[in-house]
Amino acid sequence: MAQSATGPALACQYHRQRPFAACGAVPAATCATVGKMTLPELERRGYSDTLAVGTLASASTLGLLIPPSIMMIVYGVVTEQSISRLFMAGIGPGVLLLALFMLYLVVWSLSCRAPRRRRPRRAIDAVGEKLRNSWRLLPLLALIGGILGSIYGGVASPTEAAAVGVVLSMLIARLNGHFDRRIFLDSMFAGLRTSCMIAFIIAGASFLSSAMSFTQLPTQLATAIADMGLSPNLLLVVLTLFLLVLGCFLDGISLILLVTAIIMPLINAAGIDPIWFGIYLVIVVEISQITPPVGFNLFVIQGLTGKNIFTIAKATLPFFLLMLLAILLLRLFPEIVLYLPQAMNR
Repeated sequence: MAQSATGPALACQYHRQRPFAACGAVPAATCATVGKMTLPELERRGYSDTLAVGTLASASTLGLLIPPSIMMIVYGVVTEQSISRLFMAGIGPGVLLLALFMLYLVVWSLSCRAPRRRRPRRAIDAVGEKLRNSWRLLPLLALIGGILGSIYGGVASPTEAAAVGVVLSMLIARLNGHFDRRIFLDSMFAGLRTSCMIAFIIAGASFLSSAMSFTQLPTQLATAIADMGLSPNLLLVVLTLFLLVLGCFLDGISLILLVTAIIMPLINAAGIDPIWFGIYLVIVVEISQITPPVGFNLFVIQGLTGKNIFTIAKATLPFFLLMLLAILLLRLFPEIVLYLPQAMNR
């Protein structure tokens, strides 16, 4: 009998993806790699396909708030803001989004929507056995420590750290006796297929971004917003709608590069902290990753599961709304963003 489709394993999916996303800060890569491991296992255990897909697509975007975030680096360079302060500012909102997502899973699992299945005694006994064998996770912790340590220690860039992870993974697998020529070739071809899928998605998005830039439509829309003379709060509401629409057709980096130069004078005139606005912009980019018709994560999951793109988008709708709620909370309590950067300057 399958396990109950409740929240613990799905909540753990967030913990798996946050450290992985910190290694490369590329949501599509995180979604593809973690999805290949977690989706079959969650399906085998009887978890809801809809919720499994929704958690995977939304959790993989959280890496944009975790250093080293390429979006924060691009924003910091374009606006001449401190990248280290942006990195510190992303910690609070990242924890907030994580808490909101996990709280939703807990509420969903306790509601009548969650199937009520009685777990067999054997499954309950297996928990104790897994705890006794938890020492076997030490090589995995060493792998994570090697990847993150090489990045934060300044030894390797995120791309170079990926190579470190590959070498450490092969060494650990070899020591455990689970690595041979066939497994090596299968891993190479699986990685090649995943990389090609992501590359084609990015290529298509880049072509669309170039076309949008050529028409100067984003620039014209941003200029129209500047001419409205809106109050700070209303300005953020209009900008959110504007950026979400553009995010349906542009990748995150193109979005920041195309509109930031025009929007920043409005932000400064409205008295909005540029560090706070940078985090706000990153969260909007996160939302665009799960927004059709050009949501990177939606296409990645479609490639993994074969589901209709709009079915996947429907599964991510609750998390889309939670991200909007997070933006509202950050506006009401800006200290969530600004406390750590301000403390760093004391």
